[in-house]
Amino acid sequence: MDERDFRTKSEAALESLRRRLLELGDEYGFEVEGEGGKLELLFEEPEEAKFVISPNAPVRQIWISALATSFKLSWSDGAGAFVLEKTSENLNQVMGRILTEQLGTAVAV
Repeated sequence: MDERDFRTKSEAALESLRRRLLELGDEYGFEVEGEGGKLELLFEEPEEAKFVISPNAPVRQIWISALATSFKLSWSDGAGAFVLEKTSENLNQVMGRILTEQLGTAVAV
């Protein structure tokens, strides 16, 4: 995948994710900041935390920094999505899992 293709796919994935996270933020009481290039989720409850989701063009991945862990998702043509290789979860599934862990209640992204 060339850089232009990566940017197109990552921008679309992050914009779709941003729209969904804004809905979830209203429902679960967390803030969503940022546009296209980087998203930040800010939590005050149950404890203060910040998740950062950003594209990393040089390695063609979307990185999520959350719960003292770095999740690195690569594009999968087969899945048509950015996927975490070791679990085969797509971006929304990873976000659902870490939001569920952060909030202590099941969250579907």
